[in-house]
Amino acid sequence: MPVFKDTITTADGTCAVTVATPDGTGPWPAVVMYPDAGGPRQTFDDMAARLAALGYVVLVPDMYYRDAGWAPFDMATAFSDETERTRLFGLMRKVTQDVMVADAGAFFDYLTRRTDVQGDKFGTTGYCMGGRTSFVLAGKLPARIAAAMSFHGGGLVTDAEDSPHLRADQISAVVYVGAASNDASFTAEHGEILDRALTDAGVEHTVEFYPAAHGFAVPDNAGAYDESAAQRHWDAMERVFGAALK
Repeated sequence: MPVFKDTITTADGTCAVTVATPDGTGPWPAVVMYPDAGGPRQTFDDMAARLAALGYVVLVPDMYYRDAGWAPFDMATAFSDETERTRLFGLMRKVTQDVMVADAGAFFDYLTRRTDVQGDKFGTTGYCMGGRTSFVLAGKLPARIAAAMSFHGGGLVTDAEDSPHLRADQISAVVYVGAASNDASFTAEHGEILDRALTDAGVEHTVEFYPAAHGFAVPDNAGAYDESAAQRHWDAMERVFGAALK
């Protein structure tokens, strides 16, 4: 699949993005794929190409672009090395809900302008921090999102006043949450709370737990990647996006 680099101008600067497309001229529906806390890297270029092969234009953004020149993380040590862990969490904290929304608007506008993209509603998917972003946007930008998917995403349900689940009644997208087992950032109790909120709001949704650890879907997450769970997640994306976007 064709994969190339581009930039998108936002209110805060210039965001580097990877774009993957199917072979041919299109047009095709589009999906924004939000990386995990490690940020954009080769493994997400590869994942974007795989999703593009299913018939989508796929955009992978650098959510850390405001910190120009940030050094890529080695996912084998990003959480175990104290210095790298501190740097990682410092970047993560800057990606607030307001930042997510502002950037997504620019990403969707960019996709709308592309002649190989069809429609004005999009899919979102994400992993870890990116899974939270995908779900947040479903509640914040309902007019622009047809399907929102989250894999081993954390922070979907919190005690904060701006917890993403509290905007369930604003969501018009189909929602799919594929959670990890034994994940403190999204527990079985969180799953029950989220399922109830989405049910009460009348949102078409699935919340299910995979028998795999946090990070199961991303190939370079050493020690967490689970081939069976990853394939299940690909099957879910093919099914959900196929029904909502095509």
